[in-house]
Amino acid sequence: MTDVDTASMTAWIAPRYGGGEVLRTEIVPRPTPGDREVVVRVRAASLCSGDLHLLTGTPYLLRLGFGLRRPRRRMIGQNSAGEVVAVGASVAEFRVGDRVFGAVPSGGFAQYMCADAGSFAAVPAGLSLEDAAAIPDSGMTALQGLRDIGKAGPGQRVLVNGASGGVGSFAVQIAKVLGAHVTAVCSTRHIDMVRDIGADVVIDYTTDDFTLTDVPYDVIFDLAGNRELREIRRVLTVDGVFISSAAAPGNNWFGPIRWLGQVALTDLFARQTLKALLMRPATADLRYLAELAVSGKLRPVIERRFPLSDTALAMAAFEQGHASGKTVLIA
Repeated sequence: MTDVDTASMTAWIAPRYGGGEVLRTEIVPRPTPGDREVVVRVRAASLCSGDLHLLTGTPYLLRLGFGLRRPRRRMIGQNSAGEVVAVGASVAEFRVGDRVFGAVPSGGFAQYMCADAGSFAAVPAGLSLEDAAAIPDSGMTALQGLRDIGKAGPGQRVLVNGASGGVGSFAVQIAKVLGAHVTAVCSTRHIDMVRDIGADVVIDYTTDDFTLTDVPYDVIFDLAGNRELREIRRVLTVDGVFISSAAAPGNNWFGPIRWLGQVALTDLFARQTLKALLMRPATADLRYLAELAVSGKLRPVIERRFPLSDTALAMAAFEQGHASGKTVLIA
């Protein structure tokens, strides 16, 4: 993807709902910043489950807010990193030339993106833009789940179900930073990776079922959505915390609504705490995660890298699932 002129840019567009095959590039006007906005020259971006939901329009209930027949936001991409090229009149925290990363509503898979300055944090020296782009959505989801809901800490046993994925690979490492003993659940081919990022115990779900063990866990962070709630509660301590994130089970019409309702209803009557997690972007969390990465306590796991010009291929691969960590696009 190359610049066409100073007033335009190339961006990946979703003209209709579908998979990676519907994506195409278009020449569109280059954004100009509003009062509290910054324009960023994209150098790297990463894929997340939110991109896939908005691209496919599933669960269909999402379309009530994002477009019934086609996406209202045609430009896709929610996690990017790059250099600031323009700032709004009221932006004091960034200057042209600053390296930044963040989670934005849309438009991250383009030569330039524009969003509120509060969506970004500075990329510190020692952290590459590629690694920074892999952090926002997945890193903040893992951090908020374990720190804010799970209250994970020293001496606690934490189990991460779905430990090899984007959020899971961050969750294993963040649980270790918080001082917990970590059990990671993944498939056979990911065992070495999750051990390498710090898991104390690894359970291969193709041969063992963690819900049938006699080990009680203080916190269970579920990113797979492949077990019944009653099965999970069996191995949760009497005052333990269960956290359900994006991969909750559901269908194409209403998605995880039934599951989330079951979690909320059970929480009302159980001594155990059962919560669904909806990540809320926070600049302070981005800064904290970047500091962990620079210190060597957190390493973004990137299995697949594609040129930004191959975004459609990257999304098609992402749809297949079962990746180790993140998929990153490089401009």
